[in-house]
Amino acid sequence: MYAGLAAAGVAGIAAAAVALTVPSANASTLFSENFEAGAPSGWSKSGGDWSVVDDGSKAYRQSKAGSEAARVFAGDASWTDYAVQAKVKAVEVGAGGFAGVAARASGPTTLYRLVLTSAGTAELQTVKGSAVTVLGSVPVASATGTFHTLQIQASGTTVKGWVDGTPVGSGTSAVAAKGRLGLVTSLASASFDDVLATTAGAGTEPTPGRTTAAPAPTTAGPAPTKSASAAPSPSKTASAAPSPGKTTAPPATGGGAVSPNAPWPTATGTKPVSASVKVSGTLDGGMARYYGTGALGGSGQDEGQDPIFDLADGATLKNVILGSPAADGVHCAGSCTLINVWWEDVGEDAATFRGGANAVFTIDGGGARKADDKVFQHNGGGTLTIKNFQVSDFGKLYRSCGNCSTQYKRTLIVDTVTVTAPGDLLAGVNTNYGDTATFRNITVIGDKSMDICTRFTGNSTGKEPTKTGSGPDGTTCKYSTSDVTFK
Repeated sequence: MYAGLAAAGVAGIAAAAVALTVPSANASTLFSENFEAGAPSGWSKSGGDWSVVDDGSKAYRQSKAGSEAARVFAGDASWTDYAVQAKVKAVEVGAGGFAGVAARASGPTTLYRLVLTSAGTAELQTVKGSAVTVLGSVPVASATGTFHTLQIQASGTTVKGWVDGTPVGSGTSAVAAKGRLGLVTSLASASFDDVLATTAGAGTEPTPGRTTAAPAPTTAGPAPTKSASAAPSPSKTASAAPSPGKTTAPPATGGGAVSPNAPWPTATGTKPVSASVKVSGTLDGGMARYYGTGALGGSGQDEGQDPIFDLADGATLKNVILGSPAADGVHCAGSCTLINVWWEDVGEDAATFRGGANAVFTIDGGGARKADDKVFQHNGGGTLTIKNFQVSDFGKLYRSCGNCSTQYKRTLIVDTVTVTAPGDLLAGVNTNYGDTATFRNITVIGDKSMDICTRFTGNSTGKEPTKTGSGPDGTTCKYSTSDVTFK
């Protein structure tokens, strides 16, 4: 599967141990975590292998150095003006790799970040999809294996960063207006400790040499200034209709039976799954909640996981809720139909489509939320139709594989879909393979600048695809202003 977060393209790591900087009394604590109590709760993960280890003190380690995009996020999606700092130690860094902290993450690829790189620098960056802009860079003079204190601050359109109390740079950007804090790596393993978020304001900038004890773990504290349209925290997604157990949507019995604004359904029962359920013909789940256990029950979001449901060519899956953990959701080996299927917490991908050049895939009804990256991944060929669907708190609704070893022309049709921020992009497609994406009757809530369709030049070599443009062009991205309503 395609991993969407691009590395920064610079590289090394350096060190000089300095303890945490001290926010002034004017700053209010929003969030703190020192991992002494073990694995933290309330963090959303995407990629990598995260666990608490003893690294002098308890620290959160991302140990999969080959992971191209490993991220964990915490805090509130509506945070605007705040500073986040953490102690970061790069353990192993490959060429072009990095490890660091992020602020205002409205999605997995829309954020500000401050990272230690494999080139022996600290870099302050803005990230929007595959576009990475460097606002500042300084050398860091020690070898890999030492903790550094990184702090990034966002206030209005101003972004600043420090490493061990030394300014890295500053700049202005409108890329990310609000969002959660994050810990990020690419092609690197790293340890993180003493994560602290405070309201941004006078006196919150660090002073080299001032130290404090590690903060006690807590998520309490007042929220920073919120805009009128602020989205709630990941656990209370803005659009999200009532959580399971509060409302019931009638099971769909055929195509189009559930509207894109239907409430999230109540599960009629639970079914743990320790090995992929093989489906040929039709499986009607009766609105039971299926979730992974055993080999399918890990908390990681690694690429290459097995699915909860493995559909044969021509199979239909209907009236199913996928709970958490959902492993890699649904795999379709050939043509398939998904009717009234709901993903409560996507994790890696909700569904992956692998059929050949003439495959036909249909998603009719249902919804998905909490997708740190992609919802639907199209690795095979053919036509995918998504209709009468709702999605919220996501990275991309759809991605035509940008770097699969075998590439195809892919056709996407998105019809009658309700989209609620935060989210980065509805569809990413490859112009050089003849992809097309058609959009009709789309409603976007909470983000009037959300990207609808972005064009890439894909490849079959495993390298990052190159973004070439976005917006309607009548050839690849087919829609007009009347097809999309922003609220």
